[in-house]
Amino acid sequence: MNDDRKKAEDSEALPALPKYLSEALDLKLISQGAEALVYFSKAHPYLPATLSSDVIHNSPISPAGYILKFRPPKPYRHALLDAQLTKHRTLSEVRSLYKMMLAGVHVPMFVAVDPRQGLIWMENIDGPSLKKWIWGQEEEIEKKVSDEDSRLTMREQTVKPTLVAVGHEISKLHFMDMVHGDLTTSNLVLRRKDDGSLEPVIIDFGLSQQSTLPEDKAVDLYVLERAFISTHPMHAEEYITWLLEGYLAGFGQGKKTAKFKAREIMKKLEAVRLRGRKRSMVG
Repeated sequence: MNDDRKKAEDSEALPALPKYLSEALDLKLISQGAEALVYFSKAHPYLPATLSSDVIHNSPISPAGYILKFRPPKPYRHALLDAQLTKHRTLSEVRSLYKMMLAGVHVPMFVAVDPRQGLIWMENIDGPSLKKWIWGQEEEIEKKVSDEDSRLTMREQTVKPTLVAVGHEISKLHFMDMVHGDLTTSNLVLRRKDDGSLEPVIIDFGLSQQSTLPEDKAVDLYVLERAFISTHPMHAEEYITWLLEGYLAGFGQGKKTAKFKAREIMKKLEAVRLRGRKRSMVG
């Protein structure tokens, strides 16, 4: 089977987008998961493309394009139940996203939603995932220096500031009693600011929920720790240390109850780690 035929068959196998989108916009499928399909588009969902640069600069138009997240119908569920679940989950994700935007957490800018169709439009973050960026830094450092002490120094100069910033961003999320639910190095994207520094952006709030429980936030951190161990096993320990350094320094930003909450989360994190180790030993 040639590649063109395979692509055509794969495209036909995908759940159909609403016609008002698929016929009007040039959409490119970039990710397919169990719950949703993710598309990229250069077009804004309702604003015309022919606007002046001044208008674009002061409006929700993203020069990096847009992400369209689509929750397709599930044929194995009753149609009425499926419609209710799709609407509920779509609105829940949008509320989480919007709440974090208002709180100053770096998340994609929300643009539009069609809950009945399971559609969310949001800003596309133009930058690499944390996972890909760290891989790139590690490769570059290995090429430049040969001894491990020098490599550690370079990682402290390049990787550490970014991981401290990532930890700080996650602390803002948790202090607002929001749990991400799928906090991995792929769901953290680095956007370059005007001054050249990297700004971490948290994406994909499909599994997010409100929770005041320290254990839920500890599980969030543990999932991220496991992602580091899986994708960056050689330096995972130091990466996790730097991330938690930023997390603890940024948690609550000096508010009275912040230190107590942070200590409780760290205690629960130790307990979650212990459970994880026991599970690994038992198999």
